[in-house]
Amino acid sequence: MHPYLLHSGHLLLPTFGVLAAVGLMAALTLSLRTASIVGLNPERLWNAGLFTLLAAFALSRLLLIVTNLHDFIQYPILLLMVPSLNITGILLTILATAIYLRLRNLLIFDTLDAWSPCATLAWAFLALGHFAEGSDAGLPTTLPWGLPIPPNTIRLHPVAIYAAIVATILTLILLRQLQHRSHPGDTFAMALATAGTAQFLLTFFRQPYPDTGPLDPIQWISLGMIALAGIVLLLQPRKLVTHAV
Repeated sequence: MHPYLLHSGHLLLPTFGVLAAVGLMAALTLSLRTASIVGLNPERLWNAGLFTLLAAFALSRLLLIVTNLHDFIQYPILLLMVPSLNITGILLTILATAIYLRLRNLLIFDTLDAWSPCATLAWAFLALGHFAEGSDAGLPTTLPWGLPIPPNTIRLHPVAIYAAIVATILTLILLRQLQHRSHPGDTFAMALATAGTAQFLLTFFRQPYPDTGPLDPIQWISLGMIALAGIVLLLQPRKLVTHAV
């Protein structure tokens, strides 16, 4: 594993952070192409994606400060370095993004369709980042591709690699589906259903969360994604899409 690309004295450059940044930039760049496919202005979709990323960062940090105000006053830099994106931050980011799209007159389902392959591309890079830092540990395996991920000496399923492969395949599938979608929202629903199913199945190779009941948190989220995909298909008006040549 290579958790740091650069480690010199107090200077640390985490591999996960670098891959996450590269993945997000790749996703934004891909959005320029997917915007054209769904008939949106590429520059406006780029700006919307950038707004969403900045909103997620700012809102998650703001929540972290508000809920840990005493610690922030004493150790501001250390606290801001703590990973802080949680369910509340995600919900606030979704709300802020929805308001932004409304103000910019960007059709929500067309935007979500265009963002779907971009999101799975970012997922692939994040999964590689988890592999590099040795997180997302898998269950023991005797399969030849099992890896002894530190601090373990026994071979484990490289779940992060599985996730990266799945995310890459989904990106290609969604790009193809986007070019042939019949209605706005179809690609987004497909992304939710396939990514949710993939995440649910990947949990069977991961080390389980302790004392979480019949399903672990990722499985609940995965089922929620699949259910939301069904709701999108049921509620979205069936307006045919005219494909640009």
